[in-house]
Amino acid sequence: VQLVESGGGSVQAGGSLTLSCAASGVTGSYDYMAWFRQAPGQEREGVASISIGGTTNYAGSVKGRFTIAKDYTKSILYLQMNSLDPEDTAIYYCAAARFSPFNWNSPHAYNSWGQGTQVTVSS
Repeated sequence: VQLVESGGGSVQAGGSLTLSCAASGVTGSYDYMAWFRQAPGQEREGVASISIGGTTNYAGSVKGRFTIAKDYTKSILYLQMNSLDPEDTAIYYCAAARFSPFNWNSPHAYNSWGQGTQVTVSS
């Protein structure tokens, strides 16, 4: 499956952004999708995930501020980000896994990745 992110940009603290990830190819073979992010000098970390059944997981740092959702008819994954903080600044990646992973926030569990989209939050 091919993944293409969009929607990144620059925003002031407290603002909102919505990221999109368009999936193409054999999308039906991928049961699990997630958003990760990577800040300069830091490891890639899981932000949120969603199963084919709609079960979601969130990193503690974004819970209550970010919402993951998927439009299954259009094969588009979304990440609604509210109350953004400068610490949310990172490249955000969309990822897909063929099966529900044991650890949803382990990058090694995912088979396909997008190219990333930059999110910059200024104070």
